[in-house]
Amino acid sequence: MSSRSHSDLQSEIALRRAKILDAVAAATTKAGRRAEDVTLMAVTKTHSAEVVRAAARAGLTRFGENRVQEGAPKVEALRSEFPGLEWRLIGPLQTNKAKTALQWFQVVETVDRERLAQRLESLLEAQGGSEARKLAVLLEVNVAGETSKSGVSADDAPRLLDAVLECSHLHVAGLMAVPPYDPDPEKSRPYFTALRDLRDRLAKAAGRPLPELSMGMSHDFAVAVEEGATEIRVGTALFGSRSAA
Repeated sequence: MSSRSHSDLQSEIALRRAKILDAVAAATTKAGRRAEDVTLMAVTKTHSAEVVRAAARAGLTRFGENRVQEGAPKVEALRSEFPGLEWRLIGPLQTNKAKTALQWFQVVETVDRERLAQRLESLLEAQGGSEARKLAVLLEVNVAGETSKSGVSADDAPRLLDAVLECSHLHVAGLMAVPPYDPDPEKSRPYFTALRDLRDRLAKAAGRPLPELSMGMSHDFAVAVEEGATEIRVGTALFGSRSAA
Protein backbone atom coordinates (compact mmCIF):
# COMPACT_ATOMS: atom_id res chain seq x y z
CA MET A 1 0.00 0.00 0.00
CA SER A 2 1.46 3.38 -0.95
CA SER A 3 1.88 6.30 1.42
CA ARG A 4 -0.74 8.11 -0.61
CA SER A 5 -3.27 5.32 -0.13
CA HIS A 6 -2.41 5.16 3.59
CA SER A 7 -3.25 8.85 3.82
CA ASP A 8 -6.45 8.37 1.85
CA LEU A 9 -7.55 5.53 4.12
CA GLN A 10 -6.86 7.56 7.24
CA SER A 11 -8.81 10.51 5.87
CA GLU A 12 -11.74 8.32 4.86
CA ILE A 13 -11.92 6.71 8.30
CA ALA A 14 -11.65 10.12 9.96
CA LEU A 15 -14.59 11.40 7.92
CA ARG A 16 -16.68 8.35 8.75
CA ARG A 17 -15.76 8.64 12.43
CA ALA A 18 -16.87 12.28 12.44
CA LYS A 19 -20.18 11.34 10.81
CA ILE A 20 -20.81 8.62 13.40
CA LEU A 21 -19.97 10.97 16.27
CA ASP A 22 -22.38 13.55 14.84
CA ALA A 23 -25.11 10.91 14.83
CA VAL A 24 -24.23 9.96 18.41
CA ALA A 25 -24.46 13.61 19.44
CA ALA A 26 -27.90 13.91 17.83
CA ALA A 27 -29.10 10.73 19.55
CA THR A 28 -27.84 11.81 22.97
CA THR A 29 -29.46 15.21 22.57
CA LYS A 30 -32.75 13.50 21.71
CA ALA A 31 -32.44 11.29 24.79
CA GLY A 32 -31.29 14.03 27.15
CA ARG A 33 -27.85 12.46 27.52
CA ARG A 34 -24.28 13.69 27.03
CA ALA A 35 -22.38 12.69 23.90
CA GLU A 36 -19.19 12.25 25.92
CA ASP A 37 -20.85 9.40 27.83
CA VAL A 38 -20.84 7.22 24.70
CA THR A 39 -17.64 5.58 23.41
CA LEU A 40 -17.17 4.49 19.82
CA MET A 41 -15.50 1.10 19.47
CA ALA A 42 -13.95 0.23 16.11
CA VAL A 43 -14.70 -3.40 15.26
CA THR A 44 -11.72 -4.60 13.25
CA LYS A 45 -12.39 -8.29 12.63
CA THR A 46 -11.09 -9.37 9.19
CA HIS A 47 -9.31 -6.03 8.81
CA SER A 48 -5.53 -5.80 8.70
CA ALA A 49 -3.15 -4.16 11.14
CA GLU A 50 -2.64 -1.46 8.49
CA VAL A 51 -6.33 -0.60 8.64
CA VAL A 52 -6.16 -0.46 12.44
CA ARG A 53 -3.12 1.80 12.18
CA ALA A 54 -5.04 4.17 9.90
CA ALA A 55 -7.97 4.12 12.33
CA ALA A 56 -5.71 4.92 15.28
CA ARG A 57 -4.20 7.82 13.36
CA ALA A 58 -7.74 8.97 12.58
CA GLY A 59 -8.42 9.31 16.32
CA LEU A 60 -9.95 5.97 17.34
CA THR A 61 -8.65 4.51 20.57
CA ARG A 62 -10.90 1.53 21.42
CA PHE A 63 -10.86 -1.57 19.26
CA GLY A 64 -12.87 -4.78 19.35
CA GLU A 65 -11.91 -8.18 17.99
CA ASN A 66 -14.10 -11.27 17.79
CA ARG A 67 -11.39 -13.91 17.92
CA VAL A 68 -8.32 -14.14 20.12
CA GLN A 69 -6.16 -15.69 17.42
CA GLU A 70 -7.02 -12.96 14.90
CA GLY A 71 -6.69 -10.05 17.31
CA ALA A 72 -3.39 -11.05 18.94
CA PRO A 73 -1.08 -10.30 15.99
CA LYS A 74 -2.73 -6.91 15.46
CA VAL A 75 -2.22 -5.95 19.08
CA GLU A 76 1.38 -7.10 18.89
CA ALA A 77 2.01 -5.21 15.65
CA LEU A 78 0.67 -1.91 16.96
CA ARG A 79 1.17 -1.72 20.71
CA SER A 80 4.63 -0.11 20.62
CA GLU A 81 3.47 2.53 18.15
CA PHE A 82 0.11 3.13 19.87
CA PRO A 83 0.48 2.11 23.54
CA GLY A 84 -2.71 3.94 24.49
CA LEU A 85 -5.09 1.78 22.47
CA GLU A 86 -7.62 -0.30 24.38
CA TRP A 87 -8.37 -3.76 22.99
CA ARG A 88 -11.56 -5.57 23.92
CA LEU A 89 -12.65 -9.09 23.11
CA ILE A 90 -16.21 -9.02 21.80
CA GLY A 91 -16.57 -12.57 20.47
CA PRO A 92 -17.25 -15.84 22.30
CA LEU A 93 -14.33 -16.99 24.46
CA GLN A 94 -13.54 -20.66 24.92
CA THR A 95 -12.05 -21.52 28.29
CA ASN A 96 -8.97 -23.04 26.61
CA LYS A 97 -8.20 -19.65 25.03
CA ALA A 98 -8.71 -17.64 28.23
CA LYS A 99 -5.00 -17.48 29.05
CA THR A 100 -4.13 -16.13 25.61
CA ALA A 101 -7.01 -13.64 25.79
CA LEU A 102 -5.61 -12.23 29.03
CA GLN A 103 -2.30 -11.65 27.31
CA TRP A 104 -3.73 -9.44 24.57
CA PHE A 105 -7.02 -7.90 25.71
CA GLN A 106 -7.73 -5.40 28.50
CA VAL A 107 -11.47 -6.12 28.64
CA VAL A 108 -13.56 -9.21 27.92
CA GLU A 109 -17.12 -8.29 26.98
CA THR A 110 -18.43 -11.83 26.52
CA VAL A 111 -18.47 -13.51 29.91
CA ASP A 112 -21.58 -15.66 29.63
CA ARG A 113 -21.07 -18.62 31.98
CA GLU A 114 -19.68 -19.36 35.40
CA ARG A 115 -17.05 -21.77 34.13
CA LEU A 116 -15.45 -19.04 32.00
CA ALA A 117 -15.50 -16.58 34.90
CA GLN A 118 -13.87 -19.13 37.17
CA ARG A 119 -11.19 -19.89 34.58
CA LEU A 120 -10.34 -16.21 34.18
CA GLU A 121 -10.29 -15.80 37.95
CA SER A 122 -7.90 -18.72 38.48
CA LEU A 123 -5.53 -17.46 35.78
CA LEU A 124 -5.49 -13.95 37.23
CA GLU A 125 -5.00 -15.26 40.76
CA ALA A 126 -2.00 -17.26 39.57
CA GLN A 127 -0.42 -14.07 38.25
CA GLY A 128 0.26 -12.85 41.73
CA GLY A 129 -1.74 -12.45 44.92
CA SER A 130 -3.33 -9.19 45.96
CA GLU A 131 -1.30 -7.20 43.43
CA ALA A 132 -2.60 -9.28 40.52
CA ARG A 133 -4.39 -7.61 37.69
CA LYS A 134 -8.13 -7.00 37.97
CA LEU A 135 -9.86 -7.67 34.66
CA ALA A 136 -12.85 -5.60 33.60
CA VAL A 137 -15.59 -7.77 32.10
CA LEU A 138 -19.07 -7.39 30.73
CA LEU A 139 -21.73 -10.06 30.99
CA GLU A 140 -23.04 -11.00 27.56
CA VAL A 141 -26.82 -11.44 27.56
CA ASN A 142 -28.71 -13.32 24.86
CA VAL A 143 -31.59 -10.86 24.85
CA ALA A 144 -33.70 -12.73 22.28
CA GLY A 145 -32.96 -16.29 23.38
CA GLU A 146 -31.43 -17.15 20.00
CA THR A 147 -30.00 -20.66 19.97
CA SER A 148 -27.39 -19.63 17.40
CA LYS A 149 -25.87 -17.01 19.70
CA SER A 150 -23.87 -17.12 22.89
CA GLY A 151 -24.86 -15.18 25.99
CA VAL A 152 -26.55 -15.88 29.28
CA SER A 153 -30.34 -15.75 29.34
CA ALA A 154 -31.99 -12.84 31.10
CA ASP A 155 -33.42 -15.26 33.65
CA ASP A 156 -29.99 -16.71 34.45
CA ALA A 157 -28.17 -13.37 34.47
CA PRO A 158 -28.67 -12.73 38.23
CA ARG A 159 -27.04 -16.04 39.09
CA LEU A 160 -24.13 -15.38 36.73
CA LEU A 161 -23.64 -11.91 38.17
CA ASP A 162 -23.52 -13.31 41.69
CA ALA A 163 -20.90 -15.84 40.60
CA VAL A 164 -18.73 -13.24 38.89
CA LEU A 165 -18.97 -10.89 41.87
CA GLU A 166 -17.43 -13.70 43.93
CA CYS A 167 -14.33 -13.51 41.71
CA SER A 168 -12.02 -10.99 43.36
CA HIS A 169 -9.90 -10.50 40.22
CA LEU A 170 -12.86 -9.70 37.96
CA HIS A 171 -14.59 -6.33 37.83
CA VAL A 172 -18.09 -6.46 36.35
CA ALA A 173 -18.52 -3.18 34.49
CA GLY A 174 -21.88 -3.84 32.86
CA LEU A 175 -23.73 -5.77 30.18
CA MET A 176 -23.35 -6.45 26.46
CA ALA A 177 -25.80 -7.80 23.88
CA VAL A 178 -26.19 -8.51 20.17
CA PRO A 179 -29.90 -8.35 19.23
CA PRO A 180 -31.29 -10.22 16.22
CA TYR A 181 -30.32 -8.44 13.02
CA ASP A 182 -33.01 -6.46 11.27
CA PRO A 183 -32.36 -3.73 8.68
CA ASP A 184 -34.95 -1.59 10.46
CA PRO A 185 -33.14 -0.19 13.52
CA GLU A 186 -36.43 0.35 15.32
CA LYS A 187 -36.82 -3.43 15.50
CA SER A 188 -33.74 -3.46 17.77
CA ARG A 189 -35.16 -0.93 20.21
CA PRO A 190 -37.11 -3.39 22.42
CA TYR A 191 -33.96 -5.45 22.92
CA PHE A 192 -31.90 -2.41 23.86
CA THR A 193 -34.60 -1.35 26.29
CA ALA A 194 -34.71 -4.84 27.77
CA LEU A 195 -30.93 -4.88 28.29
CA ARG A 196 -31.00 -1.50 30.00
CA ASP A 197 -33.87 -2.55 32.25
CA LEU A 198 -32.08 -5.79 33.12
CA ARG A 199 -28.94 -3.83 33.94
CA ASP A 200 -30.90 -1.54 36.23
CA ARG A 201 -32.50 -4.47 38.05
CA LEU A 202 -29.19 -6.29 38.46
CA ALA A 203 -27.44 -3.17 39.73
CA LYS A 204 -30.18 -2.54 42.27
CA ALA A 205 -30.13 -6.14 43.49
CA ALA A 206 -26.33 -6.17 43.72
CA GLY A 207 -26.20 -2.79 45.42
CA ARG A 208 -23.51 -1.56 43.07
CA PRO A 209 -23.41 0.28 39.73
CA LEU A 210 -23.09 -1.52 36.42
CA PRO A 211 -22.42 1.54 34.28
CA GLU A 212 -21.50 0.03 30.92
CA LEU A 213 -24.05 -0.95 28.27
CA SER A 214 -22.34 -2.24 25.13
CA MET A 215 -25.01 -2.35 22.45
CA GLY A 216 -25.64 -1.04 18.96
CA MET A 217 -23.77 -1.60 15.71
CA SER A 218 -23.41 0.17 12.37
CA HIS A 219 -27.09 0.00 11.38
CA ASP A 220 -28.76 0.65 14.73
CA PHE A 221 -26.32 2.47 17.01
CA ALA A 222 -28.36 5.68 17.11
CA VAL A 223 -31.34 3.80 18.55
CA ALA A 224 -29.03 2.05 21.01
CA VAL A 225 -27.69 5.40 22.18
CA GLU A 226 -31.24 6.70 22.66
CA GLU A 227 -31.86 3.66 24.88
CA GLY A 228 -28.77 4.13 27.02
CA ALA A 229 -25.76 2.60 25.25
CA THR A 230 -22.43 3.71 26.69
CA GLU A 231 -20.46 1.90 23.98
CA ILE A 232 -21.35 1.26 20.35
CA ARG A 233 -19.51 -1.40 18.35
CA VAL A 234 -19.07 -0.17 14.79
CA GLY A 235 -17.29 -1.86 11.90
CA THR A 236 -18.99 -1.41 8.53
CA ALA A 237 -19.88 2.26 9.04
CA LEU A 238 -16.19 2.96 9.71
CA PHE A 239 -14.44 0.64 7.29
CA GLY A 240 -16.98 -0.36 4.65
CA SER A 241 -18.19 -3.88 4.01
CA ARG A 242 -15.72 -6.48 5.23
CA SER A 243 -14.59 -9.53 3.37
CA ALA A 244 -15.66 -12.95 4.63
CA ALA A 245 -13.61 -14.17 7.56
